Amino acid sequence: MEWGSHSAAVRRLRVGGERRGIPAAPGQEEREASEQGPLVGASARDWARKGSDGGRAAGSGLSEARAGLALLLYLLGLRLLVQLSLRQLVLPGSSGPRPEFSALRARNYLEHITSIGPRTTGSLENEVLTVNYLLEQIKLIKAESSSIHKISVDVQRPTGSFSIDFLGGFTSYYDNITNVVVKLEPSSGAQHAVLSNCHFDSVANSPGASDDAVSCSVMLEILRVLSTSSEALQHALIFLFNGAEENVLQASHGFITQHPWANLIRAFINLEAAGVGGKELVFQTGPENPWLVQAYVLAAKHPFASVVAQEVFQSGIIPSDTDFRIYRDFGSIPGIDLAFIENGYIYHTRYDTSDRILTDSIQRAGDNILAVLKYLATSDSLASSFEYRHGNMVFFDVLGLFVIAYPARVGSVINYMVVVAVVLYLGKKFLKPKQKAANYTKDFFCGLGITLISWFTSLVTVLIIAVFISLIGQSLSWYNHFYVSVCLYGTAAVAKITLVHTLAKRFYYVHTSEQYLGEVFFDISLFVHCGSLLLLTSQGLCSAFISAIWVVFPLLTKLLVNKDFKQNGAKGRFIMIYLLGMFVPYLYALYLIWAVFEMFTPILGRSGSEIPPDVVLASILALCAMILSSYFITFIYLAKNTKVTIFALASVCAITFLLVCSGIFFPYSADPANPKPKRVFLQHITRTFHGLDGIVVKRDSGIWINGFDYTGMSHITPYIPEINDTIRAPCEEAAPLCGFPWYLPVHFLIRKNWYLPAPEVSPRNPTHFRLISKEQTPWESTKLTFEVTGLRRTS
Repeated sequence: MEWGSHSAAVRRLRVGGERRGIPAAPGQEEREASEQGPLVGASARDWARKGSDGGRAAGSGLSEARAGLALLLYLLGLRLLVQLSLRQLVLPGSSGPRPEFSALRARNYLEHITSIGPRTTGSLENEVLTVNYLLEQIKLIKAESSSIHKISVDVQRPTGSFSIDFLGGFTSYYDNITNVVVKLEPSSGAQHAVLSNCHFDSVANSPGASDDAVSCSVMLEILRVLSTSSEALQHALIFLFNGAEENVLQASHGFITQHPWANLIRAFINLEAAGVGGKELVFQTGPENPWLVQAYVLAAKHPFASVVAQEVFQSGIIPSDTDFRIYRDFGSIPGIDLAFIENGYIYHTRYDTSDRILTDSIQRAGDNILAVLKYLATSDSLASSFEYRHGNMVFFDVLGLFVIAYPARVGSVINYMVVVAVVLYLGKKFLKPKQKAANYTKDFFCGLGITLISWFTSLVTVLIIAVFISLIGQSLSWYNHFYVSVCLYGTAAVAKITLVHTLAKRFYYVHTSEQYLGEVFFDISLFVHCGSLLLLTSQGLCSAFISAIWVVFPLLTKLLVNKDFKQNGAKGRFIMIYLLGMFVPYLYALYLIWAVFEMFTPILGRSGSEIPPDVVLASILALCAMILSSYFITFIYLAKNTKVTIFALASVCAITFLLVCSGIFFPYSADPANPKPKRVFLQHITRTFHGLDGIVVKRDSGIWINGFDYTGMSHITPYIPEINDTIRAPCEEAAPLCGFPWYLPVHFLIRKNWYLPAPEVSPRNPTHFRLISKEQTPWESTKLTFEVTGLRRTS
C-alpha cells in the first residue's frame, strides 16, 4: 500500500472536517474518499474504520513506556560500550608476552624529572638540573647500545626570534635557551631522519608530569629500546628534548632553523598534552602527506586518531598551539601531533604529578610511538617524502581497535555517491503520480519546517536558561559535576524538541496515520543529514565522513525494514531491526561526543572572563540533542502519547534548574583524588610608564590578579574581602595592552582583572631599562630600540 494513498485520503478528511471546524457527517468520509478511486477510497475507509482514535490504525501506535524504555536502554548500552572502550588503554596481548617498551622504566625517568620540581625556562631546575639528568641517562643508554648503531649527543643553546600568528599575534625573542639533541643512526650513517620531539620545561608552579615530562620519559625509553636492538635502522632517528616550549614554542624554532641536523629531517612526531594520562590522541597530521597517516594506521598498536580533532584544532576554536606549527611553518616538514586529552582540569597546575598518570597510559604511548618511529625509520617512503604530498586523508579509529583511512579525494567521491543515492530514494517519492506526489511533497516540507522550528526553539530555550544562570552568578555549576549540565540543558533541549513535534502531531497532523508520519519524518532526517554531507564535502572538510555515516546506515536500515513496517507497523521486530541498523552512527556519535566534552569542559574553566561558558556548553548540548534525536523523532509520531516523557524531562530540568540557582553545585573541587581547581594567576609587579621621549610618566606596584574563568573573583571575595570589584584594574588607554605586562596577547579574553596595591618588587639584581634610539618609519610608526639588563642565570 503506498503512503501517497493514505495522504490523499487524509487530506480529503481534513477538508471535510477539521479545516471547516465541524466534524464529518456519518458516511461522508467514505463518499469523499470514493471520489478518489477504488484504491484511495478503500485506503481511507480502512483507516477510518480501524479504531476510534481520530481515524488512526488500531494497534499501530507504540506504547510510550515501551518506546521510551527501549530508547533509554539503547543509549545507555551504547554509552557503556564507549566507556569500556575508553577505559581499555592497552589491549591484552597486543604488546606480546614481553613488551619491548618498559613502562616501569619510563615511569622511573618520569619520577626523577618531576622530582626536580617546576622547570620554567631560564631556571636552575630547567637549564641545569634537568639537562644534567637527561645527559646522564643518555650516557648510560649509549654505553649499553649495540655496535650496529651510532649515538651522537649535542646540547644546543640557540638565540633567535620569529613572528607567529597565534591568539592576537606577536613576535617572540629568545636567547641562550637549551635543547638536548640525540641522533641514533646506523653505524655507517644516514642521509635522512625522523624527528621525535618533547619538551622538558614546565609552566611555573607545576611539576609538569603530563606536560610534558612523561613524553620525554617515553622518548628516553624508546631510545634505549632502539639502541639496544639487533635490528638495523635504514634512516636516522633524532630525539629532541627541548627546553623552551611553554615560552611559546621557542626551542623548537631554535632547533629547526639553526641546528645542522635539521636538514636531515623528512618527518616528525610531536608528543604533547592537553590533559593528564588516558589515551594519546592523534589530532594533527600532514600537511598533506597521506603516507604518514598510513604509517600510523599500519604501525600503531593501540590507535586513537580522528580527522575531526584535526579540523577542530586547526580551526582556532581551541586557544592553544604546539611545536607542530613550528616544524610545519618554519621547517616545511610533515608530521604527526599526539596529545593526552583526559582530565584537563589539572593541566598546567600543581596537581599535574606523576602518580596521576597510569602505567598503562605510559605503556600505551610507548608501544604506539616506538612502533611508528621504527616503521618510519625503516620506510622507503621517508627518503622521498616530498614526492607524496598529494592531498589530505580522512582517518578515524573505531573504538580504539583499528583505524579507517582513505584519501580525501576518495572520500569526496564516496560522499557524492551517497548524496545521489538519497536523491534517487527521495526522488522516487516526489515523482509519484501527481496527486500522491503533491500530498507527500507538502507533508515533507511542512515536516521539515516543524523539525527546524523544534531545533531552533530548543536552542533558544537552552540559551535563555544559560544566560539567566550566568546573570545570577551561578555559571560553571556543572564544572565539578558534568551531568548537571546534561540534566539542565540536555533535558531542556530534548523536552522542547519532543513538545514541538507532539503539538504538531496533535493539532496539525490530525487524523493522519502514525506509520505515514513515521515515514515522512524519517525521510526528513535523512534529507537534513544529506544536506549536511553535501555542505561539508563541498567545503573540502574531511569530517564530512560523519554525515555520510548518518546517511548510509539509516538508509540501508530503512530499505531493510520498509516492507515489514508497512505490513505490520511499529512492532517489536521493527524496533529491534531499526535500532540495530542505527547502531554504528549512534555509537560513533557518542564516541565523538565523549571526546568533545573531555576536551572542551576543562577548557571552559580557563577560557577567560569574556566567554560565558554556560552559553557555549548549552549550545553544544543542544546540537548533540538535535543530532541524536534526528532519527528518533519518528518514534514521537509512532507513539500513542508522549505526555509522560515530556513531563519527566521537564521535571528533571526544573529540579536541576532550582538546585543550580540555589548554589548547591560548587564549581570547583579540592578532592585529592580528583581535584578541579579554580585558576587564578597572581603576579607581583612594579610598573614604570615611559613617554616616547624616555621620561618616566608613572610608576606603581601591586598584585596583578587574573581569574581565568567567567566567575572572576566571586568565589574568592567572601574569604579575601580585599579582592573585590573596587580594585578592578582600569585600562591605561594610552599604553599597549592596557598597561599590563601580558605574557601572551590574551587581554581580549581576560578583560576583567584586578590590581591590589602592594610594596615595590625588590629583586636582588634590579632590572635597568634604557631607550637607545627612536626612529620614524615610512609607514607612519615609530621604531624604538631599548636596552634592558637584569639578572641572568647560567650554568
